[in-house]
Amino acid sequence: MTTAAAATLPPGPRPLIPAVNFLSLRRNRLKFLQGLANEYGELAHFMLGPVPVFLLNNPDAIRDVLITHNKNFMKGEGLQRAKRLLGEGLLTSEGEFHLRQRRLAQPAFHRQRIAGYATTMVEYAAQMSAEWQAGETRDIAREMMRLTLAIAGKTLFGTDVIHEADEIGDALSTTMAAFNRLTLPFSQLIERLPLPSVQRFKQAKKRLDETIYRMINERRQSGADHGDLLSMLIQARDTEGDGTGMTDEQLRDEAMTIFLAGHETTANALTWTWYLLSQNPDVEARLQAEADAVLGGRLPTAEDYPRLKYTEMVLAESMRLYPPAWIIGRRALGDYEINGYHIPAGAILLMSQYVMHHNPKYFPDPERFDPERWTPEAKEARPQFSYFPFGGGPRLCIGENFAWMEGVLVDR
Repeated sequence: MTTAAAATLPPGPRPLIPAVNFLSLRRNRLKFLQGLANEYGELAHFMLGPVPVFLLNNPDAIRDVLITHNKNFMKGEGLQRAKRLLGEGLLTSEGEFHLRQRRLAQPAFHRQRIAGYATTMVEYAAQMSAEWQAGETRDIAREMMRLTLAIAGKTLFGTDVIHEADEIGDALSTTMAAFNRLTLPFSQLIERLPLPSVQRFKQAKKRLDETIYRMINERRQSGADHGDLLSMLIQARDTEGDGTGMTDEQLRDEAMTIFLAGHETTANALTWTWYLLSQNPDVEARLQAEADAVLGGRLPTAEDYPRLKYTEMVLAESMRLYPPAWIIGRRALGDYEINGYHIPAGAILLMSQYVMHHNPKYFPDPERFDPERWTPEAKEARPQFSYFPFGGGPRLCIGENFAWMEGVLVDR
């Protein structure tokens, strides 16, 4: 809600040395933001260099920014800088171009099509678990990265990348580390320096580009329709626009975005879920009991997904405690007001899933792992944006349904 009447800024830290906020944020971002929420409540203000920044810790205010007044905001500067990696993919593009790309990609994520991916999800998970031996030690984070990468490659691009999953996974990990760096202020200066980390990023990006452009070229040459995302994107035409399709560069940007955002976030969610189950044997026992009752020893199918209700509750609670995407940023295009406080045009608004998901007002004893928070009655009692692991509004993660099905079926 824009108004000229609101002229006061909300409370927040006012350090004597301007760089203190930046250094605190860089040192430990979660600790800094959680501290703001604990001390200043539902809306806090701080300066990051010359830029005013506002942390929203109120579900209604988050809903208004992401949905009600979303046209007054654009993606934050961090994701604008991330275009050097992701190009004009769904995560970084804006305006009419974003709407066009989303129209072209949306059919590949229809519920019925996602149900068709279930068999591949389960088969890859079964193959991986068959490799594990009792008593051995595994890096579960790396294993989940390999698994979700293989699933993404097969279901979305019709390509079996499991034989090169480690190499691609390492390249993705390098680019994700660079992605985190890209979202920091002054990162554009760091990227110009001949640092080893910068060189590793360039090499990893080149490796990923080679894989993605190879898949695009093979598919264009064959002309085959595999019923996957890549086939649909190649064949899609913008009937509401100029009737054209995507260039190879546009296809690359969307594929890179899905590879990074799609596989890495799900792998993190699964990794934390396994960890939490290992620390809570009573929950693990109930999860196994549900699997035994629903599946009777067989592998799950898409039809089993809605029946694995407790498994979904476990995954939801895992993503509350450790949300794979922990923050959303928006830049105000025009002046704005929140609860009588003035938000000037150009300001950055931060909405942290991690901070909100640990708000004791909505999640009492927030550090406790409790899947019972996700009964239908408990969910109904909370406001919508007290929990938003996939964002919300027009920029809601296009792969949300895919991620839920993959998480539940692999967790079975």
